[in-house]
Amino acid sequence: MDTYEAIYSRRSIRDFEDKEIDIEIVKRIINAGIRAPTNNHMREWEFIIIDKESRLDVIKKVSKNNKESDAIRIIDNWGLSDGLQRDTYIDAIPKQHKMLLTSACLIIPCFRNQGSLLKPKNLSALNSFASIWCCIENMLIAASSEGIYGVTRIPFDKEITHIREMLDIPEDYEFPCYLALGYPSKDEKPIPQHFFQAEDKMHYNKW
Repeated sequence: MDTYEAIYSRRSIRDFEDKEIDIEIVKRIINAGIRAPTNNHMREWEFIIIDKESRLDVIKKVSKNNKESDAIRIIDNWGLSDGLQRDTYIDAIPKQHKMLLTSACLIIPCFRNQGSLLKPKNLSALNSFASIWCCIENMLIAASSEGIYGVTRIPFDKEITHIREMLDIPEDYEFPCYLALGYPSKDEKPIPQHFFQAEDKMHYNKW
């Protein structure tokens, strides 16, 4: 699969086949991430791989009882009105715990961060945060080239505290998300989304 095919086929999935990912493939995916642009040329990124036996303890702070009715209530509170956007959240919200538990590979990517992530002094203070997301996108594209897909989940505060303590993450490192990877379930049904062409988003010289 070439680069464009991997990019265009990449999608978020939350329903996984019960099939392991060979560790050599996991290494290739992480190596692709490490090739991403880095804010300080040091690539101060680390990747904690959570095995199946440890999953329940690691993700126990993630809500696992949300139903479709809960998802509708949540997105109504957000004020979302776009039909496709609502459908995506209605599908995604009830699967947050299960997708992390059943993925073939659960990774906690970590990055070294100086200063406060949530109260940066200026835009440049977010360089390390931006870099780790470049790394994660590389990993998602590399996974796609292997026929593997995944999803990220941004942790809530209670999850961050729990995971930092449980995984012994150093104080000067942050983790931006859970990264769940796996082969798509045969029953997985992609939810339609809005797609655009470059011409829809391009501006010349000014907005």
